[in-house]
Amino acid sequence: MSHTNAIGNSQVLQSLLGQSDRVQSAKKDSVQLQAATSPTAQATTTQLSSAGSALAQVASTTDDVRTEKVGAIQQAIAAGTYSVPASAVADKLIQHLLG
Repeated sequence: MSHTNAIGNSQVLQSLLGQSDRVQSAKKDSVQLQAATSPTAQATTTQLSSAGSALAQVASTTDDVRTEKVGAIQQAIAAGTYSVPASAVADKLIQHLLG
């Protein structure tokens, strides 16, 4: 004769499992709060070596924008004469998708 005691359906068991979940959640929240307020969670600073500092200075003074070309394109757009061939757009899209 088979017998099932239906312990999984017990209201007491379900209540205890719910309390366990709440305790675990509270512990997790406590750990997150401690991590957020710990001294190591405060703003960190970095220091560059002399080579890194020199590289950062060069990068900030180097102008990658071709101002002449940008100016010419802006003027053409303003005048309504700027156009790009559809084949050029398609080629660039395909190149971008292929990687």
